[in-house]
Amino acid sequence: MSVRSVVRAHHVAVVLTAALVALAGAPSVRSAEQTIVVVGDSLSSGYGMRLEQSWVAKLEARLTTEGYGYEVVNASISGDTSSGGLARLPQILESLQPAIVIIELGGNDGLRGQPVSNLRSNLAAMIELAQASGAVAILTGIQIPPNYGLAYTRSFAAIYTELAAEYDVPLVSFLMDDVALNDELMQGDGIHPNERGNDVMLENVWAVLEERL
Repeated sequence: MSVRSVVRAHHVAVVLTAALVALAGAPSVRSAEQTIVVVGDSLSSGYGMRLEQSWVAKLEARLTTEGYGYEVVNASISGDTSSGGLARLPQILESLQPAIVIIELGGNDGLRGQPVSNLRSNLAAMIELAQASGAVAILTGIQIPPNYGLAYTRSFAAIYTELAAEYDVPLVSFLMDDVALNDELMQGDGIHPNERGNDVMLENVWAVLEERL
């Protein structure tokens, strides 16, 4: 991760923490049933583009257009891992009391070659926390290049299907379906989708999310 990415992630974390602290001490202005939280990494944070171009921002616009009364809170941090998301989730749940939590994490775990067992336990704990709070957890599947071998890649991808079945949670089978191998939908780094790619990711999420609204 570059120094710029580390600084950006730290800045986003500080801003998010300040916002959550403010929310915790403020009177409620909306019901819990009107909040969707996305806990993710750079695929959801709007990395490399304006925030309004990310699929998360576009999701809130879609909800408004479709007449749903939800507000979307983007609790995504570029470079975040499943362990980082797990550490942040309790405060997010307590402060925002969301009705739906979309968990989009794991890509950075895989790119760093972290043990698949760690990823599984972290995601499982996040699902359990969300469900215990009364929220609907939605899991988004991630796939990674075979840098660490085919066995690792397959075990990594299988985690999402296994957890969705074990905890009976909705699954977006692959967030970047129809995006990852299309250069026209990717930024120059070949890792992050551009705005058009984010449009496709929104459709991938919407196909699963709409049934739970």
